[in-house]
Amino acid sequence: MTLPSDDGLLSRRSLIKVTALAAVPFMIRATPSRAADITGGLIDAHVHVWPAETTRYPVAEGFKKENVQPISFTPEELFAECRPQGVTRVVLIQMSFYKFDNSYMLDAIRQYPDAFRGVAIVDEKQANVGDTMKELAKSGVTGFRLYATKPAVESWLNATEMNAFWKLAAQTGQAVCLLSDPDALPAIDAMIKKHPETTVVIDHFSRIGMSGTIQQQDLDNLCRLARYPNVFVKTSAFYALGKKQAPYTDLGPMVRRLRDAYGAKRLMWASDCPFQVQGGHTYGESISLIRDKLDFLTQEEKSWILAKTAENVYWTSSNS
Repeated sequence: MTLPSDDGLLSRRSLIKVTALAAVPFMIRATPSRAADITGGLIDAHVHVWPAETTRYPVAEGFKKENVQPISFTPEELFAECRPQGVTRVVLIQMSFYKFDNSYMLDAIRQYPDAFRGVAIVDEKQANVGDTMKELAKSGVTGFRLYATKPAVESWLNATEMNAFWKLAAQTGQAVCLLSDPDALPAIDAMIKKHPETTVVIDHFSRIGMSGTIQQQDLDNLCRLARYPNVFVKTSAFYALGKKQAPYTDLGPMVRRLRDAYGAKRLMWASDCPFQVQGGHTYGESISLIRDKLDFLTQEEKSWILAKTAENVYWTSSNS
């Protein structure tokens, strides 16, 4: 089995291998104005990390370590990319090839507790999953990732364990973070309607525009979720959406539509590293779209998208 890029972001139907490139830090220093005047720095709301070492941190059954590409993306490699851009805090997302073993992510949070929060993957069918969620909260985990394909979400609607999991997340103050395709949005709407008290984060614009075209109906469905006040959207993974070319300004109209629907206080920027720094794309180009390229965003709106929204969701949780 070949490992995915962000669990299938570059290919909706198959797992693909991403070729590793030599990472060259983008060394333009962020000035206070370019950094949107955020006290304490900017926040990247979506990054995956893993080491080259697979003895202590083995990949899960069904995955092959030789297919892990790039070979590593450690916190130190991340810092070389993000710190020159004024990004001081990061939300780590558990990678698919570790499945329910969150060990490396948790070790990274322990090593850099001021820099990281985590989004873990747990088995909602586990008998004591509530206890697991509470224990992970003590370790800096303020969200949980679910793979929200259309068939999966439709099955959740009447699944006892999954509905209990969503209720538990609301009780523990941890977000449910959905990696979804656009065709799953109507079912996601129905699930959120059952659990309006649960904080929900939609990753990567729900992958609208992966085909190269932003379909109006898909965007309408995503904007329709804005009527639920606890739903947030990541404006992220620019390398994989629309024209898939910097400066990514073709995604500007989608960002504007979401800003109009949700308000900036429910949008958050993220790079989706290490994949954002592969294939000729750079970290600086990703953050620049929000920071520098979209004139319709006010400085205050940028401050929310680039830091404050993620801080509210992942750092000011009752258990963080």
